[in-house]
Amino acid sequence: MDGTGEHSLPEPGSQDSRVGDDIEIVVNVGGVRQVLYGDLLSRYPETRLAELIHCLAGGYDTIFSLCDDYDPGKREFYFDRDPDAFKCVIEVYYFGEVHMKKGICPICFKNEMDFWKVDLKFLDDCCKSHLSEKREELEEIARRVQLILDDLGVDTAEGRWRRCQKCVWKFLEKPESSCPARVVAVLSFLLILVSSVVMCMGTIPELQVLDAEGNRVEHPTLENVETACIGWFTLEYLLRLFSSPNKLHFALSFMNIVDVLAILPFYVSLTLTHLGARMMELTNVQQAVQALRIMRIARIFKLARHSSGLQTLTYALKRSFKELGLLLMYLAVGIFVFSALGYTMEQSHPETLFKSIPQSFWWAIITMTTVGYGDIYPKTTLGKLNAAISFLCGVIAIALPIHPIINNFVRYYNKQRVLETAARHELELMELNSGTAGEGKAGGSRGDLDHLPPPEPAGKEGPSWSSRLKLSHSDTFIPLLTEEKHHRTRLQSCK
Repeated sequence: MDGTGEHSLPEPGSQDSRVGDDIEIVVNVGGVRQVLYGDLLSRYPETRLAELIHCLAGGYDTIFSLCDDYDPGKREFYFDRDPDAFKCVIEVYYFGEVHMKKGICPICFKNEMDFWKVDLKFLDDCCKSHLSEKREELEEIARRVQLILDDLGVDTAEGRWRRCQKCVWKFLEKPESSCPARVVAVLSFLLILVSSVVMCMGTIPELQVLDAEGNRVEHPTLENVETACIGWFTLEYLLRLFSSPNKLHFALSFMNIVDVLAILPFYVSLTLTHLGARMMELTNVQQAVQALRIMRIARIFKLARHSSGLQTLTYALKRSFKELGLLLMYLAVGIFVFSALGYTMEQSHPETLFKSIPQSFWWAIITMTTVGYGDIYPKTTLGKLNAAISFLCGVIAIALPIHPIINNFVRYYNKQRVLETAARHELELMELNSGTAGEGKAGGSRGDLDHLPPPEPAGKEGPSWSSRLKLSHSDTFIPLLTEEKHHRTRLQSCK
């Protein structure tokens, strides 16, 4: 159909009274020819396609404000837009909503919807979530690029103290910025390991010494190593705090709170040891010091600062709270049910180990988690059958949420790698564009488009959408076809 039938468009500038719902609008979007009808487009008069109905009355200025080109002979509007996205956009006229096909960039599809003046409220919820995810990824890439640019750029208008502050922050927070920064990061990592090993070795009786009162205490050498490590951690934290651009955000960050918890017990213990004896009994001071020494295990979490894998694991667990909650709920229900059954079934045995239901909770926990210490076990036949069912249910309950948690871990890890690669590519493109701009070269010629492959054939739609709705029909125009096969038939388009 060529669009020049009985209800075709009038001449530009004419005041034809037949312009209305029965008019045919012929559009050519990226080589795909589509015939639409006025009664269909009038459902959403604020869209660009609906404005084509009355644009001819305004002349060629109005026409070219809506489309890229217009053929008066065929009375056909040309748009240099994505035909695949257009097929999705026109669904709003038929169904009142838009679905985005797989393989289309969500950001580009949003731009297409903005061009055709179709509001995003018509986009389906599943597609909106995909669009929001891609938008967040672009914002993350932009943030990383900006951070890299801030590190590379030097503002000469800033004072000496501000420049020194930036250098210290970059030196301590970005190991990849220079070789000395990488050496400091490795040194900090090794000191964390050394302090953790020293904390463990200090509890070995053979390595402990007796003090003046006969109590076992850590070896003085281990204490000196511990003091040196704490001194390094303290210096590192203070330098990072003073050089931080936002000190409040720095102090409230989770990893920085871990750093404080790893450092603070040493100074509190030191204070209690030298000053606490004057205010309280020596026994209470020693108990308080021992309790604070246990808090030194928090320094092992400092390794997460230097390990992207641990950070990814933390994020995966954070995103898997729902699955972890389901796991705990399954286990809680199973523990209560099987402990009550085990207590009831074991009451008939004279040497039963199930004294009460709360005491049976311990047996149910170690059975459902397949640990089985053997301190509590059933002795009756029904009790053993209950135990077999309980550990089978425990295996199933634990295995069910594991797959989503692993998927979250893999998805986030791969996403971080993609974002890092995208940020590097963005910087390379910026550097390339700045270089070509300096040399006065254009980005590319239009002739390069001749080497692109032809567009994919547009498939024909099936039966009519409804008995009262007119069909729109389309042909695919492929420039590389020969003259004999310049237009495809309906059967070829369907194939």
